[in-house]
Amino acid sequence: MYQAKIMALLFVAGDQGIKEKDLAGLLEIDSAALRQNIEELKVKLMTDVDSGVELVEFNSNYKLVTKNEFNELLTKYFKTGLATKLSQAALEVLSIIAYRQPITRIEIDEIRGVQSSGSLNTLLMRKLIKENGKKDVPGHPNLYVVTDEFFDYFGIKDLKELPKIENFEDSSDIGDINGES
Repeated sequence: MYQAKIMALLFVAGDQGIKEKDLAGLLEIDSAALRQNIEELKVKLMTDVDSGVELVEFNSNYKLVTKNEFNELLTKYFKTGLATKLSQAALEVLSIIAYRQPITRIEIDEIRGVQSSGSLNTLLMRKLIKENGKKDVPGHPNLYVVTDEFFDYFGIKDLKELPKIENFEDSSDIGDINGES
């Protein structure tokens, strides 16, 4: 029973971990009993081929960490960008594209009042938007639209499921889903 409680506490503590004395206090057991449970749990996790985590101790601070054998997989995960949340700027750009697509970077910049190329690059890398042709104006700028990954990310099936723009206080710059002002 203590091992499950230790795992639950260390899981929610994350990278910070929990000091031995604090863990013993939370579990209301003495240090010797805690250390015995910790050692048993360490062995259990280390020998369980179906477990991707192990229990480690750094300066009387315990934490759960991923096993070294998964380093390559975890590096791949972090390189995809899936582990990071979108910034406020990226969300603004994404919402403008969703409501006004197809749209150029210059048009997005005009709506936001600031340059948006960094956010566009992030959204392209995360595959939430894509280039979809060129606008028939001088310079032929790229047109951007949302992708299937956008729908998956937000759990919707159609742009009509987005909130109506009229529900926002200041919608004068964005227009409705059909690009009308």
